[in-house]
Amino acid sequence: MSTSTVPGKPRTAGAPSAPSVPSTRVTRSRRPQRQAVGALLGPFTLLLFAVFLVPVLYAVKLSFFSESHTGLGFGNAHTAFVGLRNYTSVLSDPSFVRGVGVTLLYALVFIPLVLAGALALALLFDSGLVHARRLSQTALFVPHAVPGIIATVIWLYLYTPGISPVLGLLNNADISVNFLGLRMLIPSLVNIALWSGLGYTAVIFFAALRAIPRELIEAAQVDGAGPVRTALTIKVPMIRGTLSTVAIFTTIAALQLFTEPMLLSRASPLVGPRYTPNMYIFDAAFTRNNYGLASAASVLLLLVCCVLSYVVTRGTAGTARRVPDPRKARS
Repeated sequence: MSTSTVPGKPRTAGAPSAPSVPSTRVTRSRRPQRQAVGALLGPFTLLLFAVFLVPVLYAVKLSFFSESHTGLGFGNAHTAFVGLRNYTSVLSDPSFVRGVGVTLLYALVFIPLVLAGALALALLFDSGLVHARRLSQTALFVPHAVPGIIATVIWLYLYTPGISPVLGLLNNADISVNFLGLRMLIPSLVNIALWSGLGYTAVIFFAALRAIPRELIEAAQVDGAGPVRTALTIKVPMIRGTLSTVAIFTTIAALQLFTEPMLLSRASPLVGPRYTPNMYIFDAAFTRNNYGLASAASVLLLLVCCVLSYVVTRGTAGTARRVPDPRKARS
């Protein structure tokens, strides 16, 4: 009487044993898969090293060095190791700290507006209440196709007193608004970013909503759930992964604010050359020719982006664990 190879579980007599597969045959069967994986990941890995890792490592190296001149500043320049001096200079610079505060305020206003607005538009499109849905989606997506510089120039024209038709109509109605003033400057920047990114984000959310199994929505409607309850209890929890990804990329984009204030600085004295961290880096590298200082500020901005991305990921993961999956709840 034969016994099973698993301890504690005897095998009945006459039961056929599982055929053993030679390890060489398994290795040969997996070789094409490994070749396919290498062929697909190879170009990505090369680009990752070439356009991200190598520049980051080079910036980290530059951040520990600085150029100095001999002979009261008129002699030849030579590079010297300065340790963390560039980092302390950046962190102690009031203009950099002020720029970080401006960027965080901009992000706190922009990120909730673009996520909530895009999600509301996507849910509206998915509900079927919007007529000419494809035309509406195209109209929302068109601003994203406009380059950021051109979009900022268009809005700068609408913000500038004396030439703006919008301000002319408001002045005729005895309404005085200074879009480039102290109180309206951040909302003006947020408005430009919303105009460019709201439709694009809504299209991403809508594509995720269309991937939800229709039987879940039909079952919720049979149970008596209305459109709002279906959206909040079925649709939104099912696309929380997309919400997390979009939130991360939106946070990173908000922290890299550069184009809009750079062009608005030509029309508003409130926007200086170091208004945001990216403008501070640009000024340090190409105006003051201090590449060590610019590299240190770049590394600090990268660290902030990584930390905030981790916080957003952990926060959305915790929300995902607390929110039950509608498919499991119904099974």
